[in-house]
Amino acid sequence: MADFLSVTQNRVVDPDDLYLLSSTSQAYSWLIKLLCDPGDAVLSPAPGYPLVESIARLEAVRALAYPLHRYGHWEVDAAAVAEILDGPEGGAVRALVLISPNNPTGSYVSADEYSRLVEVCRRHDLPLIADEVFFDYRLADGVDRVRIAGRDEVLTFALDGLSKRLAAPHAKLAWIEVSGPADLVAEAKMRMDAIADDFLPLGALITERMPEFCEQIPEQTRSVRARCLRNLAALRGLVSAEPSGTLELLEPEGGWNALVRFPSAIDEDDLITRLIVEDALTVQPGYFFDMPDAGYVSVSLLLEAERFRDAASMLIGRLGHEATALA
Repeated sequence: MADFLSVTQNRVVDPDDLYLLSSTSQAYSWLIKLLCDPGDAVLSPAPGYPLVESIARLEAVRALAYPLHRYGHWEVDAAAVAEILDGPEGGAVRALVLISPNNPTGSYVSADEYSRLVEVCRRHDLPLIADEVFFDYRLADGVDRVRIAGRDEVLTFALDGLSKRLAAPHAKLAWIEVSGPADLVAEAKMRMDAIADDFLPLGALITERMPEFCEQIPEQTRSVRARCLRNLAALRGLVSAEPSGTLELLEPEGGWNALVRFPSAIDEDDLITRLIVEDALTVQPGYFFDMPDAGYVSVSLLLEAERFRDAASMLIGRLGHEATALA
C-alpha cells in the first residue's frame, strides 16, 4: 500500500505510518478512541454526511458542527471554527474533521482554507482528521484543492479506502496515514498500535489480494470518474432546460453526488415519498445532511448513463411540475 501511494501521489509514504483496517467507519472509531474520552467532542462539517456524528455517539463523544457557507462555491468558515473553540464548548474538542471533497456539497478544502485551519489547530493543540476517500474523483476544472495526507504542519490522520477507490462496497479495506511533527506522530502511533493489536482488523483473504486491488485502482477510478462527469453533464442540461426556471444544480467540485435545489415550499419528505411510490426513484433529502435550509436533494452520479438520464429526467420533471404547481 505504501508503494502504491508513493507512486500515485508522487511522494514518499512510509509503511510504518499506515494503519490498515476494514473501513473508514472503523478508522473514525479508532481515532475517536485514540483522541477522546467520554464526554469529549470532535468538530465536523455541516452540511455533511452524518457518519461522524453517529460513530461519535457510539463512543460516548459529541460531534459539534462547524458551518460550510456557499458564496458561489462552498467554503469552510474558519472563523466559525475558531469561535467554537474559543467558546464554552471549545475545551472539550479533541479533533477537527475535514472531509475533502465533502459529501454532499462536493467541495474540496482549498489551500487557503487549509492554511487558516492549520493556524487554528496550532493555537488549540488540535489534530486534524482528513477524510479524503473521494479526493481523486474531481468533477470540475481548475479546482483549488490540497491533499492533506502526509502533511506535517499539525498532527494529521488521513483516511482513505478501497471501496471508494474501486467503487466496490465489498472491497473492505481502508487505511489511516499518520503524519505531523515527529514527537506527536511517535506518541500517536504508540497508542494506535495498542488499538490495532486489540482489534486485529484484517485477515489474510484481504491482504493477500491487496496488490491486485491496487493494480485495479487507477483504471477503475478513471472509469467511474468519466461516468460521473457524463452524468453530471446530463443533469446540468436537464436542469437548465427545465421550463419553470426554479431549479438549480449546485455544481460539485468532486465526489460522485450532486445537489439539486428546488423551492423550499416543497416538503422534502412528501417529495421523497412520491418519488419512491409513484416514480420508483430514490434520492436523499437535504435534511439528511443538515443543509442550511429546505429544498435540496442529493443525486447519485454512479448509474449507467442511459439509466441515469431516464431517472434524472423523471426527477427533474417531478421537481419542475411541483414547483409550477406552487405558482
